[in-house]
Amino acid sequence: MSVGASQWQWLGEGIAADLFLRSPLLDSALATRLATARIDHILQPVAVREKQLLISDMDSTMIDQECIDELAGYVGLKDRVAAITERAMNGELDFKTALRERVALLKDLPQAALSEVFTKHITFTAGARTLVQTMRQRGAYCLLVSGGFRFFTGRVADALGFHADEANLLEMENGKLTGRIIEPILDKESKRSSLHRVAQEKNLPLSTSLALGDGANDLPMLLDAGLGIAYHAKPVVQQQAHHAINYNDLTAALYAQGIAKNEWKQ
Repeated sequence: MSVGASQWQWLGEGIAADLFLRSPLLDSALATRLATARIDHILQPVAVREKQLLISDMDSTMIDQECIDELAGYVGLKDRVAAITERAMNGELDFKTALRERVALLKDLPQAALSEVFTKHITFTAGARTLVQTMRQRGAYCLLVSGGFRFFTGRVADALGFHADEANLLEMENGKLTGRIIEPILDKESKRSSLHRVAQEKNLPLSTSLALGDGANDLPMLLDAGLGIAYHAKPVVQQQAHHAINYNDLTAALYAQGIAKNEWKQ
């Protein structure tokens, strides 16, 4: 279709392309034409497009599951806990209250169940490792942040190649969960603070940051990042985030930075 682009180029032939617009006035016209197409599109300035800081949520972003829902399956409460998780991620419930309520239901779950969940039930999101490894190879700092649990973020971060991870700690006694979380609880403001703190520590302007997430507790982080992308996100996040990936996997975040497929670390 004609979009008034002065030039264009493939980033991945038949999959992703750069369209360089002659005028910002064309942005809204192009966005309108793409709105009804099942095509992920991000309109942005070319300057500072490739990012030097990646900060990402874990559950339903870097992995396909919600870890707490999988743990609840071991006590026969997966449907009940998943319903609470869904409401919390849609911003219908206070995150901290909802997390405490769900963790309380896991009281006396043996620590071995956590290992079993990670080994048997957790799968990495398509494109996750390629995204992290490619950005890391190109000099970006990669941080995994989660309102979930360090038991899982540490393992996911190691497997995918993140430099560091931050999440909540489950309290344990005698090899079992007590049903409590060690305070303070990491929430949406914690994620936002992590973005600002790491950018400052690395002497990077926020414009050089890429944030990814799917739930309401990711929104402040997404909105403050140079490029905040809602990844297959909940409706409330879709409505407020500036950019979204709805049809493709996480490698779309590499295309969004102008990194061609032949430059990825496979």
